[in-house]
Amino acid sequence: MTDTILMAEVADALELHGVRHDVLECSPELADTAAFCEHYGFTLEEAANTIVVTSKKVDPPRYAVCVVLGTTRLDVNRAVRGLLGVKRASFADADTTTALTGMLVGGVTAPGIQGLPIYVDRAVMDADRVVMGGGNRSNKIVLAPAELRKLPGIEVVDGLATPREPADVLRD
Repeated sequence: MTDTILMAEVADALELHGVRHDVLECSPELADTAAFCEHYGFTLEEAANTIVVTSKKVDPPRYAVCVVLGTTRLDVNRAVRGLLGVKRASFADADTTTALTGMLVGGVTAPGIQGLPIYVDRAVMDADRVVMGGGNRSNKIVLAPAELRKLPGIEVVDGLATPREPADVLRD
């Protein structure tokens, strides 16, 4: 497949930084992690979720992009707050996520994001391959996590996420 089906900013960033990847088409209604993995044969250990976090209680507001595995939970209350240097942080809502990234929830991905810090949980880097959003809900990219290091603004963080309880993994 070619990159032409990816969101233009994502395809451009992947090409500009020489990130080796494969592109998968997916049905938009199956773009969310659990449904995608079940339908397309990936495990949650291979799913790298990209989440926008905000702290609007400071002026100006602070934002960050975080990449964690589907088997983990982003530690917003400790790890992300500390990275942002704020007292309160929370998941950005869908409108804020789209406004900051130009991407729809279910397709948000690190390639193509500019001007925001991008924190990647160390556990992501330990996977053989990961599947991530393609900037929209119709595509995913598959790559070796080491390829993420080619992108500007990437910082690998120990303990950005914590393991989920098995019951939590099944609910998402």
